[in-house]
Amino acid sequence: MNRSFDAIIIGAGQAGPSLVGRFTAAGMKVALIERKFVGGTCVNTGCMPTKAMVASAYAAHFARRAGDFGVSVSGGIAVDMKKVHARAAKVTLDARSGLERWLTGMENCTVLRGHARFVGPHKIEVGGELLSAPSIFINVGGRAARPDMPGIDQVKVLDNTDMVTLDQAPRHLIVVGGSYVGLEFAQMFRRFGAEVTVVEKGPRLVSREDEDVSASIKDILEREGIAIRLDAECIRFEPHGDEIRVGLNCARDPRDVVGSHVLLAVGRRPNTDDLGLDLAEIARDARGYITVDDRLATNVEGVFALGECNGRGAFTHTAYNDFEIVAANLLDGESRKVSDRVPGYALYIDPPLGRAGMTEAEGRKAGLTVLIGSRPMTRVGRAIEKGETLGFMKVVANAETGKILGGAILGPGGDEAIHGILDAINVGTPYRDLQWAVPIHPTVSELIPTVIGAMQQSR
Repeated sequence: MNRSFDAIIIGAGQAGPSLVGRFTAAGMKVALIERKFVGGTCVNTGCMPTKAMVASAYAAHFARRAGDFGVSVSGGIAVDMKKVHARAAKVTLDARSGLERWLTGMENCTVLRGHARFVGPHKIEVGGELLSAPSIFINVGGRAARPDMPGIDQVKVLDNTDMVTLDQAPRHLIVVGGSYVGLEFAQMFRRFGAEVTVVEKGPRLVSREDEDVSASIKDILEREGIAIRLDAECIRFEPHGDEIRVGLNCARDPRDVVGSHVLLAVGRRPNTDDLGLDLAEIARDARGYITVDDRLATNVEGVFALGECNGRGAFTHTAYNDFEIVAANLLDGESRKVSDRVPGYALYIDPPLGRAGMTEAEGRKAGLTVLIGSRPMTRVGRAIEKGETLGFMKVVANAETGKILGGAILGPGGDEAIHGILDAINVGTPYRDLQWAVPIHPTVSELIPTVIGAMQQSR
């Protein structure tokens, strides 16, 4: 059976369903193909279940600190992991079900379940059926990378998808990879009662961040009893009875570590290796990401790639922005570009890190004269009142143009407070203008003008 459409969208992650909505509203006949779960990584194995679990972990941590606030809790604090898991699963299921109802009830939208493969530049095969369309949009996301490490095939190694299905806390969780995904799970399961060790090949955690941010994150995690092993140049695995031995060659501490569970969190890879892209002559880079231009078009006319599979952003909000760019350009006569996007993201440990724009190191590397303003959370009233004084806030600006380059807020509400910096960068506000804002007291954000007022040249 052959069917033709105005547009075919492969993958129901963050960009795909919204694009369906815009296209069908414009009177187009659209096919949406999804081989597993509607909603993509965010809804099913990423943001929604993990942040629900982070909330449960925070509740456990806060309950243990009740005495610090003059609150007496009788008896011990216990974590029911089955209820934690059930709550996170319900958050996911509710979101997925709502999205499915929206899509299946949409006029001019045909939802197909199955594995889509290109058989030509504008022809897709799914479930023995051949589909064609002048416009095709690839939104297939990515998955956890599994590099060929010594002994990895001899043991059971978990990834982020496995972690959200756990309904009991490991005795000892070893997290291989000291970056965003790994650290969120490390703190979360430490608060659920597991012993946790983080193993990182590099000399510091979250190496994308400035060194002062990395050091503060390390301090926060170690205060909760998480062991950090850095400079692990040779990481290997082997069975150790019913558990797993992770062999290390750390310059500071070469001892092996034995755990009950191992989470491998060493990066992502795109889901592009089984789409038949070669038959459509769609170009990919050396890592497998689909090559796109500034408007998300591939090298094949009428074929676009959105979301994590294009290598231009690994977040839910960047995938959604990909949808906005494509829809605006194709339907609204605009000329939006990926390069106009200001980077912004968060690390959801507690306290969270909110990040926007460039780091201090990136500014220096770009040859800019950089100004820095910084303030520890111990001097932020809102943090003191909440009893959460770990971390700091930092703003980076261009001394020559006066434009704000970036910022980092590691502290209570940092994932929300950073939007003041992100918005200022987006509209090009000079940092001295922001200095004279009148923010609300008491908040973390109110100290942004104070930090800006104390800007000094980076040394």
